[in-house]
Parts: sequence; structure tokens; C-alpha cells
Amino acid sequence: MRLNGGMSELPIHVLNGPNLNTLGTRKPEIYGHTTLADVEADVRARAQSYGLEVVFEQSNWEGQLVDWIQRARTEACGIVINPAALTHYSVAIHDALEMCEMPVVEVHISNVHRREAFRHTSFVSPQATAVIAGAGVLGYELAVDVVARNLGLG
Repeated sequence: MRLNGGMSELPIHVLNGPNLNTLGTRKPEIYGHTTLADVEADVRARAQSYGLEVVFEQSNWEGQLVDWIQRARTEACGIVINPAALTHYSVAIHDALEMCEMPVVEVHISNVHRREAFRHTSFVSPQATAVIAGAGVLGYELAVDVVARNLGLG
């Protein structure tokens, strides 16, 4: 990561996994009514307060997320990732994150530990600098704060 006068020249990559494109309409009793576009706008505003840019992506495909993580190794100052259902079984995402030498924050909108037992296991958490779960979509903004502070910006 290159810092220029305390500001990173590289963006934060915010990566979203399967079904997050349906945020706002899928199970609003769990995930709320905020759309992924709303989350992106909030994340961009929070990052801008630190002088950071954002690359914001969503895919329903595990391999696409792995490609984006690998790209982030050289093109990002940090990663915020909500791997969604892939959290609980993706060794590929775990291995891709293992290669990243930057802050990585795992985000979950719901408190996965209050849900089904299979959601209690994360293959991502061992590679994460921090894990934020159960804070709703605010968790994304908090993740930006964590990345920024790990970069010495906050």
C-alpha cells in the first residue's frame, strides 16, 4: 500500500457475495430494507471522509470473488468482505485472503451467531483483521473505519 501524505493512493475493495444483490427485498426482517446501492453510497461517503476511494463489487460466483481478492492484493489498501453464504464453506476464499497483506474486515449484516448452527463457522474469520456481525448495514461503514485506522488514517 502506498501512502501519500497520510492518504492511500489505493482504494478499499468492498466485496459482496451471493444474494446480496437482493438486499432490501430478501428477508427484510433479517437484513432490513436498505439496498446494496444504498450501502455503496454510505460506504463511499465514509471512505471519502478518510480521503479513500472505493471499488464496490458483488457476485453470486465464488470464483469471481476469488479473482477480485487476488486483484486486491496489488490494487487495494484493504478489503471489506461480506462473503455471505460462502463464509461457511469456501476454502478458496480463505486461501485467497491468506495471501493478502493488508487489513481485511469480514462483515455480516445479521448476527450469524444467533442464527442456524451452520452459520456459526467462518472460513473467512481466521484471515480477517476484524469481524463485524449483527450491526446491520452500518457494519460496512464500521469496517471502513477499521481499515482506515489500520492504515493510520483515523
